[in-house]
Amino acid sequence: FTGRIDEYFNYEFGELEYRSLDFIHEVVEIEDYQGTAQVNYPDTSVPWTRIIEHKHFNKTKSDKTVITKEIPTTWSKDKVPYYPINNDKNNEIYKKYKEKAEELTDVIFGGRLAEYQYYDMHQVIGAALKAARIHLA
Repeated sequence: FTGRIDEYFNYEFGELEYRSLDFIHEVVEIEDYQGTAQVNYPDTSVPWTRIIEHKHFNKTKSDKTVITKEIPTTWSKDKVPYYPINNDKNNEIYKKYKEKAEELTDVIFGGRLAEYQYYDMHQVIGAALKAARIHLA
């Protein structure tokens, strides 16, 4: 199961909190906007956390370019839960769900929502391989 662990257990111990994202897509009337596929903006004075310029992923040539600005936003049930908010309150709630999940023998919980933690891609692959070794042994 890769979805929200709190949802799986029908919010028995309460709802976990997440951070969501809004995306602004723009067609820009220039050949190259930022020279690379992704630029991160860690400065709190900038409203977006990154800009993606899509043409750099496959080296497309054109007079225009398409960019996407990724803007952090407060999560609600009508939004996609992108990132867990790992603070003391949420980690305590997650701990209860994790203990309940470990009692189940017919479900494997994996991924950032089911394990309530942020993963970089290499960590996702590592966690999946570890789960496969454990459950397929």
